[in-house]
This record gives sequence, structure tokens and C-alpha cells, in this order.
Amino acid sequence: MSVGTALHPRTSALNTKMSWGDWSGYFSAQVYADFHDIEYNAIREQAALIDVSPLYKYEVRGPDAARLVDRVMTRDVARLAVDRVFYTPWCNEDGKVVDDGTVTRRGADEFFWTAADPSYRWFELNAGGLDVEIRDVSDEVAAIAVQGPRARDVLEGATRGDWSGVRYFGHRRTEVGGVDVNVTRTGYTGDLGYEVWVAADAALEVWDALWEAGEPHGIRAAGIRALDVARVEAGLILIEAEYTSARHAVSQEQMYSPFEIGLGRLVDLSKPSFVGRRALELEHRRGGPERRLVGLELDWLGIEAMFAAHDLPPAVSAAVNREPVPVYAGGGQAGRATSVTWGPTIKKMVGFGSLPPQFARSGARVGVEWTVEGERGTVDATVVDLPFLDLDRKRA
Repeated sequence: MSVGTALHPRTSALNTKMSWGDWSGYFSAQVYADFHDIEYNAIREQAALIDVSPLYKYEVRGPDAARLVDRVMTRDVARLAVDRVFYTPWCNEDGKVVDDGTVTRRGADEFFWTAADPSYRWFELNAGGLDVEIRDVSDEVAAIAVQGPRARDVLEGATRGDWSGVRYFGHRRTEVGGVDVNVTRTGYTGDLGYEVWVAADAALEVWDALWEAGEPHGIRAAGIRALDVARVEAGLILIEAEYTSARHAVSQEQMYSPFEIGLGRLVDLSKPSFVGRRALELEHRRGGPERRLVGLELDWLGIEAMFAAHDLPPAVSAAVNREPVPVYAGGGQAGRATSVTWGPTIKKMVGFGSLPPQFARSGARVGVEWTVEGERGTVDATVVDLPFLDLDRKRA
């Protein structure tokens, strides 16, 4: 049974459509307005508040905190300075991804870790022999994403301070509405954005202060459907869509290494040891994985033709279709496509593809399965580099 987050009194008042989904056991607004394009436009053109409290959150502290973090994640903790954030995957012993999330170094021996799935037991299993304390603070800490080109204006209005010095993937402690908060220069939209981490019992005061500061900037609450479209445009993968957690996989095919889902750049094989290193080094020595994550741009004329065959105008869903569909190349099925959607800013129908290396090169032509009126067909598509949308302001 789903329950409300600490911000539910505010999000439920705004959710006039009563459109809710479940996110890790919490009510999560799918859409607040008549249609999610209004909320998407707030993310891309103004500012949006998004309740991301259902993320799992952990505090890792103690003399050996850095050793545990380094043992689990694929990146080098020595390169993570205080008040900086890493995005990283972590793997099992076979080099298959368990989850991906962010790690913030709040002090020399203090880390704040976010995850999509419950990860406490995994961290504890890898903490053997270490002097470290791991606390699951998922229910104790609420999270508000402030995203959009005016996000900095909103945050500066709420804190009465200058935020231009907090670089991309940076961290700062501050006050919002008289409440102590941690703010990271992160988000899941590919736009300028911040995430505010606050004690759950003070979350409403922080939401109200951000909302008041954002009113001159056209702020809106945004739901999961708008967030989903924005993250696809930004080339950001989703667990249980682009890949299956190794904890949930029931076959070898459902297990993915970081190199198979576009996260190979986050694997530091120069580290002497981390969970899965030996398997990942072997995969790398063999020339890389047998399937690679790519971007797919579907030909609009092909989509139109599919509808025209039924005397219909093209009518595509504006929401992200996370269900996998076949991708054809070389005379048969070569892979699959996931998270197919219309990108409002890029004005293209796009999705992620998982393909063998010979079909994963930029510019390659493939076919994506498409269905109209129950009739399956194939729409031509082009393999492109990710992300589909790369805004300078997200790093500005």
C-alpha cells in the first residue's frame, strides 16, 4: 500500500487530476495539470519543483567510510573531493550492475549515497572488517529537485545567496526557509538544476520557501511523466527500463555491465580493487561487450506511413514507452529499443537502443518495431550518439 511522502500535503493539493503512481511504496504524482507538456515546459523554459523523496538514501560515516565507498563503486574515491558529487554504478562480483546513483562527499569520512533500489544490505555485506557506520535515512530525508533555466534564480531567492560558484556536481550546506539543508548541483532532467535534501519533518517549510521564491519565475510542480521525457532527451538511463538490476535479473540476458549501458566511462580500472573489477577488466580486454547502448532517431515519415496505411493521421503518445520493442538489422532482430518518446525540444521521436557493436556505430540504419491498429511494422531509424539534447546551461 502506497503512502504519501513528507511533501504529500503540498503535492496532493496541487494534483487536481488525482493522477498517482507508486514509486518505492510512495504516492508519486504522474501529472499535475491537464497534460504533462505544461510541466515539461516548466523544466525546459522556467523552473519546476519535483518531489524525488522516494529515492533510497544512505549516510556512510566512520574512519573506513572512504574504503567502503571505494570498495563498492566503480569510480575512484580518491578523486572525489569534499563537497563534490559522483554519479556512479556499482556491480556484483560478475561485473553486472546492481544499481546506479549519486555519492556526495560531505566530509573526509562522511558520504551521502542515493540509490533507486534498496541497497543497505549490499553495503553491509561489503563492509566486512571495516570501521564504518551505514544508516538508511530514506524515510528521514525528503528531496526536492529544483530544475530548469531559472532554477538558480529560485535557489538564490530562497537562500538570499549567490550560487554561481557551486559547479556542476557540487555540494553546499545552506538554509532554506530557516531550515538547514544540503544542496547538490544535480538532477535527472539534463537541465540546469539542483536537488535539495532536507529532514522530512521540515520538508514542507522548504517546499513553501522554494515555491514562494519561484513564483516570479513561473515555477510549477512537475510529475513523473514530464521528468521521464526530460531524462530521455538528456540520454539518462532508468533502472528496470534500459537495464535490469543484477539483483532482480532471472537470466544472464537480463544482466548488464556498465559498458553495456553507456556507463563505461565511469569505470576506473586503474583502481586496484572494487567489486566486479576482475570481470570488467576481462570484458574490456576482450574488446568490450557484445551489446552497446546507443541513441535511436526514428524516421517520422515512416511513422506517418504506418498510420496512413490505416487512413489515420499520425497519433503518437507524448509519454515515454518504457516497454522494450525489437530492433532489426542484418536480416533479423539485432537488439531492442526502450524508452521511446517524442522529444518536444529536439522535435524528434527517439529512444535508447541496445545493439551489437557492428550495428551500434553512429549513422547505422536499423528498423524499430512499430504497431498501429494492432498491425506490426517496422520504422527506419538512425543510430546516433547520446545524449540527444546537451544543454550548455546544465554545466554553466
